[in-house]
Amino acid sequence: MTTKIPSGVVAPLLAFDVESGGQFSSENRAILLGFGLAAGALAAGGVALCASVEQARYLAGRGSMLEAMFIRMRRNANAQEIWLGRVEEGATAEVRTITVGVVPAAGGQGVVTIAGEDVSISIAAGDTANAVASAIAAAINAYINPVTKISLPFTATVATNVVTLTARHKGAYASGIDIYLPMLEGINAFKGVLTFATSTAGAGTPDVSAVLAGMGDNPFEIVVSAFGDDTNRTRLDTFHDNAQGRWSYLQQLYGHVFYPKSGTVSEIVTSALAKDSWHVSLIPVLVTMARPDYEFVSAYVGAIASYLDGGSDGRVSANQSGLVLVDMIAPRDRDYWPDYATRNSLVTNGVSTWKVDVSGNVTIDKAVTQQQTTNGVPDTALRDIQAIYQTTYALKFYRAQLAYEFSNKAIVDDNPANLPTLVRPNDIRANLVNSTIQLSRRGVLEAGQDALDQITVVRNADNPSRVDIVLPMDRANPLDIFAGLARVYAEI
Repeated sequence: MTTKIPSGVVAPLLAFDVESGGQFSSENRAILLGFGLAAGALAAGGVALCASVEQARYLAGRGSMLEAMFIRMRRNANAQEIWLGRVEEGATAEVRTITVGVVPAAGGQGVVTIAGEDVSISIAAGDTANAVASAIAAAINAYINPVTKISLPFTATVATNVVTLTARHKGAYASGIDIYLPMLEGINAFKGVLTFATSTAGAGTPDVSAVLAGMGDNPFEIVVSAFGDDTNRTRLDTFHDNAQGRWSYLQQLYGHVFYPKSGTVSEIVTSALAKDSWHVSLIPVLVTMARPDYEFVSAYVGAIASYLDGGSDGRVSANQSGLVLVDMIAPRDRDYWPDYATRNSLVTNGVSTWKVDVSGNVTIDKAVTQQQTTNGVPDTALRDIQAIYQTTYALKFYRAQLAYEFSNKAIVDDNPANLPTLVRPNDIRANLVNSTIQLSRRGVLEAGQDALDQITVVRNADNPSRVDIVLPMDRANPLDIFAGLARVYAEI
């Protein structure tokens, strides 16, 4: 960079032009794509920064999908910058019923769990079925968890012993919301009393396109979508692709998509194999999970968010296994706690994994992309989620260092007078070598001599104003596996 003080001034002057010497700062914005309510201030297709549960409620409405997603991510990522993107809803809201049968004459404590939240009712001796139904409906509508501030995904009405639950949003998503009667230390007074049914199935798949357009040119390094259907997955993948998307030279905004998929292991693997891309990550939600899939994926990504942004201290390269997902509940059926063989198979086929520790906590196992091949040849170079965010951090760092040093310069083969406005290809190469060494000191890349020797900068044969660069990036690898041999002796 050069001073803006003209070279032709002749009157006495003592002045300094001021410019930045350059200080790199990494950004790591997250955006949650989901449904909001009409009562919220955020319009469909709109995006907005959200800093608190109160703001999420104001923007998306109490009990909305977006409010729940925000709460789950914030509980797992206390300092993460989070934006909300409101997606237009589907066609039909799901309607379920809870029919109250014969109430225990002596009363008792009844608990029904909805989306992992316990709704508790005290039944007095002599209460009628209709009175109990009215109490259930009132409790559902009033429910706010005192710790997390989350509400329930249904609203309730009552008529003649029957509680009617209506999903807060229209769409097929609501079929995955879990309702069951938990086992208590005492007797759950609702056991054998409540009958559950679905009277109207939710229908309609949303379109995330309007929200993607609403993101404009703002960078969003973390994109969490509540919708993992094939059509929206393709939209999200294309939006981030290397041709014209956010990873292309046209935009250089980067970003990565995380989405949930519910089903059996076989169904989940089949879905993952149908999309060969390192721009998307499938977070599996197995059956009997208490929390809705859109809450689970938000918590999962929240748990690793600080690692994805850890380019200055090497966390971006580190293993993430064992990180606890706050507020998440393991499957009720232990048969659905993924064992090692299952997790190994899932990762091999491009599915991120989680496990359950001895205390019953759901924890991160390994987050991966869905990359399987390049040009039809097996390729896993960009399968680790670390690879995506190491590359993001490194490219931003390289670009910043080049901009600091070489903006507003002329390119020459030689600079005998060492003029500050002239730059040679070797000067650019030296900058790239130094940046690689700095990135190695931050734990993002390795700076072996072979990698440094392969960095090349040459002037383009057809356009002398252009330089062509080859920049090998040898990333640091997460320490995922300890494979040792324990040799036992009777005596040495």
